[in-house]
Amino acid sequence: MMKSQKSNRQAKGFTLIEFMVSSVVMLVVVMGGLALYMQSNRISVDQQNYAELQHDVRSGMFFISRDVRSAGVGLPEEFIGYFIEGTDNESQGEEVLPDRLIIMGNLENPLNVTIENYQGSAANAAVEDYSFEQYPYPDEFYDDKVVIIFPNPASGCMSAEIRQITHVTHSAGGTNEKFNFSPGLAFEFNPPGGLSGTCPSPNDYDGGLIAFADVNEYWLDQTGNYPGLTAGVNGYIGNGVGNVLYVTHNGRHRPLAQNIENLQFQYNGDLDEDGLLDGFTDWQNGIWNGDPSIVSHITEVRIMVLGRTAERFHSVSGTPPENIHLYRRPSLANSPGASDDDLHRRFLLVSTANIRNKTLNLYNIGTR
Repeated sequence: MMKSQKSNRQAKGFTLIEFMVSSVVMLVVVMGGLALYMQSNRISVDQQNYAELQHDVRSGMFFISRDVRSAGVGLPEEFIGYFIEGTDNESQGEEVLPDRLIIMGNLENPLNVTIENYQGSAANAAVEDYSFEQYPYPDEFYDDKVVIIFPNPASGCMSAEIRQITHVTHSAGGTNEKFNFSPGLAFEFNPPGGLSGTCPSPNDYDGGLIAFADVNEYWLDQTGNYPGLTAGVNGYIGNGVGNVLYVTHNGRHRPLAQNIENLQFQYNGDLDEDGLLDGFTDWQNGIWNGDPSIVSHITEVRIMVLGRTAERFHSVSGTPPENIHLYRRPSLANSPGASDDDLHRRFLLVSTANIRNKTLNLYNIGTR
């Protein structure tokens, strides 16, 4: 009889209250674990976004500083004042005012040949014998390439032509060598400093130089709807995709990095020719443009690239503290900063690049 009563008690199981209590405890544990996972996941995503932002900023800095150091490479020393041109605080209708920088040089493929005879805007230019043999390019390599034609500096003319090659011709053994050009000038892009133009006398080009032209313009598209540009044309993304750093190479836009909030440049050199560096200053719009006597003395460029995460940052507590200026856009050069926090993380790189080719001989040909 006692054994039967014990069996009945064991068969009763959990009461409803016990089941409800255990369910609540289990639910609390599950919700706590889920909340911890979600918070950890948000922080992990934040860190991944910040790592990508650092990569974007560093990539942009690498290309800009590389081209600044190489400004004027392979081009005649006498045209040193036309190697770079800036724009200070361009307005795109946004609060941030980014800068622009145009750099010219024989940046990609070396070519520097002496003109024997060119009539200015003519269909072809004869160059010195054995000029093509100095370079390892087959004849078809020159097809559709763009070159810049410099006059002889001794002529006093400071206008250079941008032309597109159709093909090259020469006799066996390296004589009668000529560049043949497509009709008209190649106006898809212009060299900096107002250099583009045609000299008044055809004799101005005799003894001048022909080089491959590379004009790179670094600029920031804030809105993704830049005036005058069409999405999908010449490499422009558009369609509202903003905060993209571009380099426009010979008229074609190439996106370099995203999530870039500000781009600033400052310039240093002995501008007053007193033998001392004057200190970094912003580009003087309307004063330095087209004045090679000033630009030729710029020897250093300070580059500032500021990136901002696309999403707001999450801290361990869920919301970052306010009013500690860690999540606020800083002022750069003469571009003003923000007055309030927006809880976006930022990454700033500042670098100074020397324009090496104002002092170094390149290709062992005595041209700086």
